[in-house]
Amino acid sequence: MIFQDNIIKQYLKNVYFITGTPCGGKTTVSRALSKKYGIPVYDIDERFEDHQKMSDPEHQPSMNKDFKDADEFFGRSVEEYKTWLLTNTREQLDFVLLDLMRLSQNGPVLCDCHLTLEQADILSDPSRVAFMLKEPKNLVEEYCNRPDHQGFSDFIHSATDYEKAKATCNETLMSLNTKFFAEVKNSRYFWLERDPARSVEETVELVAAHFGFREAKTAETGASSAIEIRKVEKDTELAKKLLSFVENFSWEDVKEHVSGLIREWKFTDWETMFAAVADGKVVGMVSLLKTDYYPLPDFRPWISCLFVDEAYRGHRLSARLIETAERYAKELGFECAFIPSDFTGLYEKYGYTHTNDIRNYGGGMDHLYVKIL
Repeated sequence: MIFQDNIIKQYLKNVYFITGTPCGGKTTVSRALSKKYGIPVYDIDERFEDHQKMSDPEHQPSMNKDFKDADEFFGRSVEEYKTWLLTNTREQLDFVLLDLMRLSQNGPVLCDCHLTLEQADILSDPSRVAFMLKEPKNLVEEYCNRPDHQGFSDFIHSATDYEKAKATCNETLMSLNTKFFAEVKNSRYFWLERDPARSVEETVELVAAHFGFREAKTAETGASSAIEIRKVEKDTELAKKLLSFVENFSWEDVKEHVSGLIREWKFTDWETMFAAVADGKVVGMVSLLKTDYYPLPDFRPWISCLFVDEAYRGHRLSARLIETAERYAKELGFECAFIPSDFTGLYEKYGYTHTNDIRNYGGGMDHLYVKIL
């Protein structure tokens, strides 16, 4: 099936792509933006293993190519290595796009990725793409020195002739990125070249200004003091407002399910929902449940159904909703709480730890996060 460019762009309208050359600062900027503005990060490198499991050798041959060791991996010619990298990225892109279409339905997502200029033209608009650049010389040493690249560092250092492996890798990255580096600088897209004299904070401000992000206001300024978090009770005016909120919000994947829960009030015993209320209207929600969309009866309680209206993001409402559900769970005597999610890098900042991956009733895989209360 082939989708037209305008359809893809429409479905990705909530995705902000942070791309560029190796060591250009993509990951650093993505994580800093996420922390500052409360927007989740989707890192395609972190998703590769999951995508590889769903792929097959016929349709994704590069993703399924095995190498017995570092000598075989780095023993290829520069042209072979380069072709494999390009094909590998292109094959994974189909999985990435389907993930992003699903994850961005209920709000903005930052995508830490590798895009060519041609792919950026197809998938997005210049206002939602930022290229982070570094001149592609001697990248391997810098790449290996980063804690999040320890796996690659160990792998390349396992080569019989490390210096030769490093030279092949450097030459391949140079071949891939030298022309790209120059083309981006002469394109219509926003770009920043890595500059040791510019701090991470200053870089983040420049990217945020390009994307049009507004800084999250804190409770100290009084911005969120007028927003209350209230427990929802059956057959109340607040329950009616919450139902209306759910029936009209943008999170299509859960709309029917959560509407049914509230309409028929399927909550038992201590299960409930909490609503964020501003000026008399519901602007956010979260639930505390015995079970979720997973056949795991021994895990409880589940903090679920977390959603904040787009117009009210940046007020720490997600954090306040989660904290409210946690306090309630602790009052009930629970010692920990669980959150399932497609995202990585989001719930960690609320004190949650990834414990394992779980299969939901629909057959898909999600991440399970836990927090000691």
